Parts: sequence; C-alpha cells; structure tokens
Amino acid sequence: MATVHRTTMTPTKLELLTGWLPKQSWYVGDAETETPELVKAGGFRLDDPKGAVGIEFMVVVDATAQEPVAYLVPMGYRGAALEGVPGEALIGTSEHGVLGTRWIYDGVHDPVVREQLHALLRGEATPQHQSESDTPDPTVTVHGTALGDGLDVQVNRVLRPTEAAQGSSGRLVAGWIWPNGTAARGVLAAVAPR
Repeated sequence: MATVHRTTMTPTKLELLTGWLPKQSWYVGDAETETPELVKAGGFRLDDPKGAVGIEFMVVVDATAQEPVAYLVPMGYRGAALEGVPGEALIGTSEHGVLGTRWIYDGVHDPVVREQLHALLRGEATPQHQSESDTPDPTVTVHGTALGDGLDVQVNRVLRPTEAAQGSSGRLVAGWIWPNGTAARGVLAAVAPR
C-alpha cells in the first residue's frame, strides 16, 4: 500500500488548485472577477499496484460564493511528465520534501488513476484513508458494481449532497465537510454509457 509522507509540498496542492480550478469549464464561480478560497474538505486515496503513481481523490470547497461549492479533483502524482495528455491535464508541478519534483495531473486524464477508479467500481480496489498510510477508508462506498463493456465512469466535478443516485449502475459515494462543520455525502462518480 502507498505510504503517505509527513512532509511539505511547495507549492501546496491547494495553491496549485487555486490557479487551475477557475480555468476549468465546470468551474461554477466567476473566473474573471474572483479567486477561489479553497479548503480541503474530504477525499480518499487509491493504490497504484505498481507503486509508481500517487492517486488521490480530493474534495475541495470554494468558500467565495454565498453558497459554498464542493468540487471533486482526482489527482495523479508522478515522478516524470506524462506523455500524450492535453495541456490542461497538468495541474502543476510541486517540490515534495521526500520524493522531489512531482507532476500533478487531473486524474480524469491519467490512465493509472482511471484504471484504479474502474477497479474500485468493480470491487477490485480498496479506498484508502486520505492522510494515513495502510488504512482503508470504510466511509467510501460503492453501490452496485456493474462496470462492463460499453460502459465508462463519469466523475462528478461539482458535488451535490445526496446519499446515492437512483439506478442500477455502480455509484461511488463519499463524504466531505462544509466550512460550517456540517457533514455531507454525495455521488463522486458513476458508471455511464460510453
């Protein structure tokens, strides 16, 4: 299982996301007039079976709007640049206190992140605690595991509080904390037709 290092990252993940998030088509705020105020609100990790890519599904909340908005950002942490992905896939680079330079990619464009998300929805991977090594996270649940031919996974970028959506296809449900301390749960990803 992946080791979570107790160290620094410069710039931090939240600093990188503050610049990257407003450039995304699914960003709810006004990218022209405001800078998001992001706080880490939840998430979990998955293990790369080869141990090469760090995989984190981070929930961040933007507190600038009158109603805070929760976003899901899956991330792949790599020791070298990833070839063959669009330019917007790179969230940024950061200096990790133990591992050196990390290239941080939007996980929907990272093949290892996508494969492990598919494995999770098939019941073949175990969600791990976001900040503890070798610690499964039982609060992250999969409802239905139908992921077969002709199906893909849709990642929900803007999260809405709901226990689980209706339907028989697989749904990944996890929680986050709003800035006022209220807990919420919602569907982070779901199986959908290609």
